[in-house]
Amino acid sequence: MLILALGAAIYAGYVYPHEPDTLGRYAVAILLSALLASILFHDLGVYDGDFIFRRTLRANRVIAAWAVTGAVLLAVAFALKISDQYSRVWALGWFAAGTAGLALGRIALGGWILRQGARGRFANRTAIIGTGPQAMRLAEHLRTCDAMRTRLLGFIHVPEGDPATPCPTVRDQGADLGTLDDLERLIRAERVDQVLIALPWHQAELIESVVARLATTPVMVRLAPDLVGFTYRGKAFAEMAGLPVLHLFERPISEWAYYLKTFEDRTLAILGLALFGLPMLLIALAVRLDSPGPVLFRQQRQGFNNTTIEVWKFRTMYEDACDPQARRLTTRDDPRVTRVGRFLRRTSLDELPQLFNVLRGEMSIVGPRPHAPAATAGGRVYAEVVERYAARHRVKPGITGWAQVNGWRGETDTEEKLRKRVEHDLYYIDHWSIWFDLWIIVRTLAVPFSHRNAY
Repeated sequence: MLILALGAAIYAGYVYPHEPDTLGRYAVAILLSALLASILFHDLGVYDGDFIFRRTLRANRVIAAWAVTGAVLLAVAFALKISDQYSRVWALGWFAAGTAGLALGRIALGGWILRQGARGRFANRTAIIGTGPQAMRLAEHLRTCDAMRTRLLGFIHVPEGDPATPCPTVRDQGADLGTLDDLERLIRAERVDQVLIALPWHQAELIESVVARLATTPVMVRLAPDLVGFTYRGKAFAEMAGLPVLHLFERPISEWAYYLKTFEDRTLAILGLALFGLPMLLIALAVRLDSPGPVLFRQQRQGFNNTTIEVWKFRTMYEDACDPQARRLTTRDDPRVTRVGRFLRRTSLDELPQLFNVLRGEMSIVGPRPHAPAATAGGRVYAEVVERYAARHRVKPGITGWAQVNGWRGETDTEEKLRKRVEHDLYYIDHWSIWFDLWIIVRTLAVPFSHRNAY
């Protein structure tokens, strides 16, 4: 509604007085923009309850979705050759006002939610059935991660399924609510909103009997994960043949998404080669004239599914100093780097030949950067530093990525730098969408070529 209102208001105030016959096409543009933005908001989880209650990223995703909306509409307008039919002042004013309005509105909403949450307005009064280790871990998790929406009343002791002596937490906090009979009385008195069953899953008959007793009560009843479930927190449940199953790992890009990303990669690679074809020829000539040796540097790196691929780059070092195994990291003012190479590395233009890797299907435009198998951080190969390092290879490597646009690029001389890079790579894999790719591309093009970590 805010987007519709701002677009209409700016049109009414600036365009309509001078061009009253343009109402139809402007109305279509405003409605399509609002519809596309709503779809993107939903796709990015902006409307999800978990997202709304988070203390961070309150406005970031909203602005990201609005930026992608503007980029898509601009591309469509240029493709259909109708961009000259719309006022640039109106478009820029609408985009700027929309950005400010969405950001401020989201921040204001988040602040109001936090204030109300601190007063307990959104908290469900919760009782946990169980007093064993599983129940204690659940309680601690709720206190740490969901305190705003969960007010823990205490624990219900089930003699058949709990330890003979309740855990110290129950005794120390005086949070023993009694037995199931006591719980039913609390529910009837409307003092409980939610009941979490935290009994060991191997006690199926006991759980079934507890569920049967609670089936007629007007409260939310949920089965908490067994102890092993806390290892995989954050994973979603789905239905398979009518049964709930816990999704541990999905194929990051599968079915239609695979074909969509392939189309994205090939299309952008062709456009990139068309756009940078002449500059690439000039760069090749400069590399050849600057120092003897081949124009391209070919290096074996790890690709999709941990296979070995040959990555192409413009050569930036003297031929006798090239390091195909990447055993020695490039450092600032590295004497092995040529004059032209220093410029290419600083501007990332040395990566342009990887557009051919994309056309060959070995790489993507967006994805984790490919590394050489022998590369090290802090004297140890990457796979020894980060336990889940190999999980980066669940997708094709990319020319740019989430880690790079967040500043984690260049030399990985410490283990912490590598961990941060891998952390961002895995976040990208777990949250992939076509819109996420477009947002990374927009950020890549929006930032100046030069970067303090590029040398």
